[in-house]
Amino acid sequence: MSWIILVPRTKKDPKVNESSAMKRIDWLANPARFQRLSRRVRPVAAWLTVGLLAAGLYLGLFQSPADYQQSETVRIMYVHVPAAWMGLFCYVSMAVAAGVGLIWRHPVADLAAKATAPIGASFTFLALVTGSLWGKPMWGTYWVWDARLTSMLVLLFFYLGYIALVNAFDDPARGTKMSSILALVGVINVPIVKFSVEWWYTLHQSASVVKAGGPSIHPSMLWPLLLMAFAYTTYYIWILLLRIDGEIAATKIRAARMRQVHG
Repeated sequence: MSWIILVPRTKKDPKVNESSAMKRIDWLANPARFQRLSRRVRPVAAWLTVGLLAAGLYLGLFQSPADYQQSETVRIMYVHVPAAWMGLFCYVSMAVAAGVGLIWRHPVADLAAKATAPIGASFTFLALVTGSLWGKPMWGTYWVWDARLTSMLVLLFFYLGYIALVNAFDDPARGTKMSSILALVGVINVPIVKFSVEWWYTLHQSASVVKAGGPSIHPSMLWPLLLMAFAYTTYYIWILLLRIDGEIAATKIRAARMRQVHG
């Protein structure tokens, strides 16, 4: 894979201007340019992660009230709910990046999809584990095969399938193509996870934050929840950029070795 090419394109009338979105996609297709941007963004994302995480945990664990039904166990919510949100968000991000890489042969988009997969899988696993810990005192069991839990488990399997498939072929291009197709197919599970509590009977309560008419959760609980969600998001950006930079460096090393072998 060449690391100086931009997105391939067909000839077009030079008078026809590209959309701003396509210009941004083309601009980021150059790995060296992407790395310069990454070096500026990473420290900001890291400090935001630390600050937001500290504030969210402090408010969630020490300042927010206990729930009148769930007592102190409700505090698991501040870890569990944002992790579940990020599991879905990361999967959509991975699928979009995989689609851009598959259609426009965008090298950085392929790396972004590959770098997102383990991060999203970690968030999804965290959501499942904390959900089980939360479910034990509430439901009397760590696991039930209801629609929300089952669809989240399927989401984790899609992540793991992508990770396995992208590394399953000797030809990296073939592995990238097959895993990208799997990522796009798996998008169908995202709305199932989101709307499972509305489409089927489950033990999970319906949405209380993102809903028509505004959040129904008290501000003393809403703010730490949102701070944790923002902390997870900046963490994702931080680690994603680190992983993409690592992938670019590894690809450059492999290309240099290939030149030595064939040179």
